[in-house]
Amino acid sequence: MRSGRAAVLAVVLSCLLAVPLPAAADPATQAELRKLTKQAAKLNKLYRGQIQSLEETRVRAKKAADLADKAKKAQADAAQDVSEWAQLAYMSGPLDATRLFSGGSDPYASLGQAASMSYLAELRTARLGSVKTLIADARKAKEDADAQILKLKKEIEKMKGKRREIERLLAKYGFQTPTNSGGLTSRMIAVRDEIMQNFPMPYGVGCLRAGDPGEHGKGRACDFMMSSGGRPASGVDEERGDALAQWLITNGARLGVMYIIWKQRYYDIRSGSGWDPMSDRGGVTANHYDHVHVSVF
Repeated sequence: MRSGRAAVLAVVLSCLLAVPLPAAADPATQAELRKLTKQAAKLNKLYRGQIQSLEETRVRAKKAADLADKAKKAQADAAQDVSEWAQLAYMSGPLDATRLFSGGSDPYASLGQAASMSYLAELRTARLGSVKTLIADARKAKEDADAQILKLKKEIEKMKGKRREIERLLAKYGFQTPTNSGGLTSRMIAVRDEIMQNFPMPYGVGCLRAGDPGEHGKGRACDFMMSSGGRPASGVDEERGDALAQWLITNGARLGVMYIIWKQRYYDIRSGSGWDPMSDRGGVTANHYDHVHVSVF
């Protein structure tokens, strides 16, 4: 009798767990992402600074791949729970209703068994529904990761195609390294000073950031604070940030501005696509709601 139950249980469980699962964020996908990340880094170096369109797409691809990994793990954990439930149900044995109130059985033990089996049945129903949802989530996460990686590949090819145009820009502005004790290039100093002549800066300006791998560490970037930090700019402060961003776009060719970031958007002169949205980086400051970032060639 028990062997018959085991056979039926094995069939049901195998049918449940044999549902084809997407290969979420498989090694080949991760390898492709690493390869494209290296290509993007080479272009950043060649084009003299982080290309915001590439960085944005890379961040989205990384987030999608990580989400696919988490979805796959969650699905595997849920499937394991179902397997453990099946083993527990088998070990508990079937509930014999004919013996529930017979004099030959302990009614308290029988009622306890009934309660246990009822709980297990509810648990099984909930977990089976969870497995189905997680399978769908894992599949969608894999599709999203593949789409973002394809987008990154296309963006890299697009920026490679702009090489001559960008080389002309680089030749126009030349190459500068920090020339003073403040650690800034002469161009960044000139841009900072002109901005401060045209816009009041009650919350201060931050430029050199020792050890930063980006433009801040190279003396080619400054952050113009539009709030005391950690809170979004609002009212006249936000208006000042909007005005500064537009002024930098209007005067960018004369000043040698490379890109601007403000209110979770970026404007990169090299990509030539105007304002583009930036994905959530995790906070007010990281999303540039409290300061205008400026990088120069």
